[in-house]
Amino acid sequence: MLYSIARNLLFKLSAEQAHELTINMLKLPASFALKGLYGAQVKNKPVEVMGITFPNPVGLAAGLDKNGECINGFGAMGFGFVEIGTVTPRPQPGNPKPRIFRLPEANAIINRMGFNNHGVDYLVNQVKKANFKGVLGINIGKNKDTPEENAKDDYIFCMRKVYEHATYITVNISSPNTPGLRDLQYGDALNNLLSALKAEQTALAAKHGKYVPITVKIAPDSTAEEIAGIAECLLANEIDGVIATNTTLSREGVENLEFGSEMGGLSGVPVQDKSTVVIKLLAKELDGKMPIIGVGGINSAEAAQEKLAAGASLVQVYTGFIYEGPKLIKDIVDSI
Repeated sequence: MLYSIARNLLFKLSAEQAHELTINMLKLPASFALKGLYGAQVKNKPVEVMGITFPNPVGLAAGLDKNGECINGFGAMGFGFVEIGTVTPRPQPGNPKPRIFRLPEANAIINRMGFNNHGVDYLVNQVKKANFKGVLGINIGKNKDTPEENAKDDYIFCMRKVYEHATYITVNISSPNTPGLRDLQYGDALNNLLSALKAEQTALAAKHGKYVPITVKIAPDSTAEEIAGIAECLLANEIDGVIATNTTLSREGVENLEFGSEMGGLSGVPVQDKSTVVIKLLAKELDGKMPIIGVGGINSAEAAQEKLAAGASLVQVYTGFIYEGPKLIKDIVDSI
């Protein structure tokens, strides 16, 4: 009820203004005290994935807290894990505004943020200041002006910076808003990137005396053949997990809505079935050898159950969380 009132007020602002206001509120030291207002008592339903014990299988997807400024606030909501980022080596402003568009008739959002963030050093400082003791994922990317052939240097740079502070690290090669980024999902480009990251992971594990799993986040727009190739490459390089999926470039189901033709990645209910199909294809190809984290259009316990039934071990929410609020976490956990 309280979230419904807050959402109605926030939705009177532009999407990015509402996002910035929410982030600023959650940054406040009083965020923990606000738990009674925006949170719900979430049961402990632990699950072990990638050698990590998650208090429950519902996580916050990357993108809401790009700079790690609200780890305490989101952590107080009952998430089984929180993923921050995407972060890049150097700060960058992202794409020109406006760059987020709500499509409430479809429970959807289109964004073309473009990895706007304050840089990896800022994020690491935020993580150090937080007193969150839960499972923390850190999502890393490349700067927009870094050539594709040098992309692995950006990912390795970020990995070195965040390694000791992360419970797991996500390699984002699937945002549609950084030119050329999705090309890294296929063939030699993917194999070269993953082999370099795996070698770096091995070196960092020895240096820090702990093993931090690597996951790779992929797009929902690949063909079955391309997904099979991605799965083969993930297994060959002994990656620890895969996140399926990012936003879609498709406009199916929103073509006639206000803002439906805006450029960027479409998230929310319109991507729900597409992401589930990818999870099913991955599950078949991976054959239980690698866990899948399902994300895309999860706006109810039933939608989360579909992802789990398709082969996901964990789920993440983003757009559904914006529309439904923290109660969504409790509803999903209660249904498991």
